Amino acid sequence: MTDTVAIIIGGSSGMGKAVAQALRNKGQNLVLVGRDPTKLETVKSELQQNGSEQIDIHAVDLQNSGQVERFISTIKAEKRYISQLVNAAGTFKPVAFLDHGHSDFDSYHELNKSLFFITQAVTNNMKKHKGGAIVNIGSMWAKQAIKATPSSAYSMAKAGLHSLTQHLAMELAEFNIRVNAVSPAVVVTPILNLLSSQIKLKTHSPVVSTISTQLAAWAGQTTLRK
Repeated sequence: MTDTVAIIIGGSSGMGKAVAQALRNKGQNLVLVGRDPTKLETVKSELQQNGSEQIDIHAVDLQNSGQVERFISTIKAEKRYISQLVNAAGTFKPVAFLDHGHSDFDSYHELNKSLFFITQAVTNNMKKHKGGAIVNIGSMWAKQAIKATPSSAYSMAKAGLHSLTQHLAMELAEFNIRVNAVSPAVVVTPILNLLSSQIKLKTHSPVVSTISTQLAAWAGQTTLRK
């Protein structure tokens, strides 16, 4: 796969990092995108220990339009065939609907906006090379509501990502570009670990206590750990 490359948005931790490991094991060159340069360097070092594949890293804050546009320019200049794109970037913070502010709402939907236009740039590369595969990491919360973890803005954004997946699958099929989404439930990732630690500091709240109990139960049941 020396002339192809896979781009993983959110490739420095969690599910994105696990996908990067799986693709590296198959000999795929990688472009990892994340917000934290230190974490990206660490993951690159880990992945390169037992392989010769080329691994490029890009520190991009997906809520910073200037950084996103610069990365899109990099995609447009890419000479290699981008055969795979995984949109695994995400954030999650349970907030009741009546307590949501603009910043909470915007944090999710700015992320979707960035993924939309990054995917568009990658798709043009795939179309030029007559095919490719795109996977969007959605969420169970896009399909159902759970009282213990109020997440209206998050779920709205993830539902939009699922809808985008359906539209792209239809529009891009003629170019031999396959588009799918997955809907994970609770997965043991740094986001879950951070959320759990925050909850432990606020156990005085009955609602938070309920969330903590539910998260602990789900985390104990899941078999997908990263």
